[in-house]
Amino acid sequence: MNKAITDGIVFMPPVFASGLNVWSSGDGTPGSPTYDGSGNGVYVPADADFGGCLEILKVNATQQLRYMGQTPLLPGCYLQIKARVKAISGPLPEVRIAAWAGGAGDVQVPGVVEQGPATQLSGYGTVHEITAIVGAGQRTGVDMPWGVSTLYGHFGLDIEGTNGAVVRIDDIEITDVTNVFLRDMISLVDIRDFGAVGDGVADDTAAFVAADQAANGRRVFVSDGTYLLTENTTISSEIEFEGMVTMPDDKMLLLTKNFNLPAYITAFGAEDLAFKKAFQALLNNSDHESLDLGGRKISVSEPIDMAAAVPNKQTGFSTRRIIRNGQFDVQSSSAWGTETFTSLATYSPSDPTRLTNVANVANIPVGALVQGSGVGREIYVRSKDEGAGEITLNAPIYNASGTQTFTFLSFKYLLDFSGFSTLRKFGMEEIEFQCNGRCSAIRLAPSGSTFAITNCFISRPLDRGITSIGTGCQGMLVDNCQFLSSEESFDVSDRKSIALNSTANDIKLRHNRAVRFLHFAVLAGTNNMVLGNHFFQGDSITQGVRSAGLVMIGTYNSSTIAENYVDNCFVEWTNERDSDPVYTAGFSFSAMSITDNIFYSNEVAPWFSSIVIRPYGAGHFLNGVVVTGNKFRSINGGIDRAERVDTTFADLNNTAHLNVTFENNTFHGVTAKTANPLRVRHAQNTAATAWTVSSEDRLPFGGKARSCDSVTVLGPLKTALGSTKYSHPYVLLEHGVDGSDIQLRWPEGLKGEVSAILRMER
Repeated sequence: MNKAITDGIVFMPPVFASGLNVWSSGDGTPGSPTYDGSGNGVYVPADADFGGCLEILKVNATQQLRYMGQTPLLPGCYLQIKARVKAISGPLPEVRIAAWAGGAGDVQVPGVVEQGPATQLSGYGTVHEITAIVGAGQRTGVDMPWGVSTLYGHFGLDIEGTNGAVVRIDDIEITDVTNVFLRDMISLVDIRDFGAVGDGVADDTAAFVAADQAANGRRVFVSDGTYLLTENTTISSEIEFEGMVTMPDDKMLLLTKNFNLPAYITAFGAEDLAFKKAFQALLNNSDHESLDLGGRKISVSEPIDMAAAVPNKQTGFSTRRIIRNGQFDVQSSSAWGTETFTSLATYSPSDPTRLTNVANVANIPVGALVQGSGVGREIYVRSKDEGAGEITLNAPIYNASGTQTFTFLSFKYLLDFSGFSTLRKFGMEEIEFQCNGRCSAIRLAPSGSTFAITNCFISRPLDRGITSIGTGCQGMLVDNCQFLSSEESFDVSDRKSIALNSTANDIKLRHNRAVRFLHFAVLAGTNNMVLGNHFFQGDSITQGVRSAGLVMIGTYNSSTIAENYVDNCFVEWTNERDSDPVYTAGFSFSAMSITDNIFYSNEVAPWFSSIVIRPYGAGHFLNGVVVTGNKFRSINGGIDRAERVDTTFADLNNTAHLNVTFENNTFHGVTAKTANPLRVRHAQNTAATAWTVSSEDRLPFGGKARSCDSVTVLGPLKTALGSTKYSHPYVLLEHGVDGSDIQLRWPEGLKGEVSAILRMER
């Protein structure tokens, strides 16, 4: 860059031969005295070293020489002032380049350096070259940094020392030397050219803004140094960092052209700080809907409070935003330790999501897991009122009426969104959360919707993969993710980690893979879709304990569980979040569809079942349940049946089932090939008026034979004497000790064979 060439700007002052009326013996401003006719300055036309030159007799303590013309100083432009001088007679003086810095309104700019380094003249007739460089930026080699408020200068010399010295001065040269300082003259705008200091103390916000405004399509270059930005700063140009930035936690750096994590890492240095600042910008930048981590691995040594990183958005955020393409790597640190609290509190089923009279409520963190008598799985502290001594839970608990001591476990999460009151339409894509068995992965906001996690790895979480402490999971989408347990080598009975949970409705889990957690998913809302997942949870113990892979909570649960690979675990359906779990009214266990899944087990106990219903109170029944097209298989040890009722708390009411479809399933290594409607054949070898037709305990979930769709006679009916009879029986339902058989009554004693279709509902 050379402004004299590119912009036609004239920097060179006129030669002395053109007249001394433009050369001031003062500061160079209009009205100051000149050397024209002053008596102490004359033009010498023929000097042996200089040709034409100015000869000055020093009569003042500081003898000044200034060009009275306004030499412009542009941001990003650096000027070198050069003069050759020699002493003729008298005391030998010091000589330096000097100037008067002018700003807007032709007012002198205060506080800037207006003198270059001094040179002591060493002898008479010896030529000395006096130089200094002036420019806006504080850069190495710049003698007079003037900042961006200086618009022009009156340049010349100062002669200092004892009066009486006679000095000759060759014509002063002013040249553009910007190319000495700028690396790429076409594409870079250096912030130091706009007054940035880079010492980490001076506020460089204005310099960043000025450089960005001047860039006009070029890149802003942040040269080496530490730059303090005290205000929100938006850079609309491309920016390149050699130095680093520091700024308060609540101030934002918005890089609209370089919005990616690598740019923020070069800006802030520390990877975790850079991520927080980039996330802060993501929620405050309308130009970008996603943050690309650039494939970077971010080392994290403490939980990242996502809401604290964006203090101006903690009340909520509802615009689509995505974080993608990178890895979080959790480092060893004491910051990950789970905190445990105990507190006496009171629960009343009439206020089913509240604990009252909570002792030391201030110590109990929001988001803590609640444990205690009558507390179901994945119950969390959603909020608290310290003044009232109350805690709000994310869901009711089933049998905890009265006062007891509760335990609260505060897990630590790699990314913790719980500080947002609401978060909607937020997503994570193609990220690995490498928890390394040190922490949990993601905690959602207390409320919100459509949080999406796609093509991610949640690897080795200590306690939880994804945790919902409220309704922030509403409509959550989890697709094509891998959940890899830190407890893979543990026996099932020793595991405690859970891949994910939900409280609200409309969860979609699709095409995920989960390895050896205690549970893959605990889903408490209705209308969920669990499609095409593979979750497996076995161990090496023959006939050992197996845990539920999928826990479905809630009686009316119109969820679809389809085309999954359920491997050495089972689907469990409970009502453990009913504050009064005994059936009094409603649909009861209803509306679920379990279709076209692979249920596989290996070396399990005979009592293992692939589908388990666990009522926490009496009186419940099945109502509109579909189990079709599934493949049940057990190897290295068969199982009694594919489905069962866990009667730990209560059995189902087998006289109340409605609209149950359990058919077109296949069974291998399963004794009871259950179905509803159930087709059975009965051969009566001795003539009798009453034939007991057994269901062989093949009606699902221990159901009774409550109806008979048809009885078909196969072949002739014979009397005891062998004569053929044409007759038809009537049917007695719910026959036998458990009511699972029917009895056919004939008008006379007959023998033969029949096919009957039984049903467990009327």
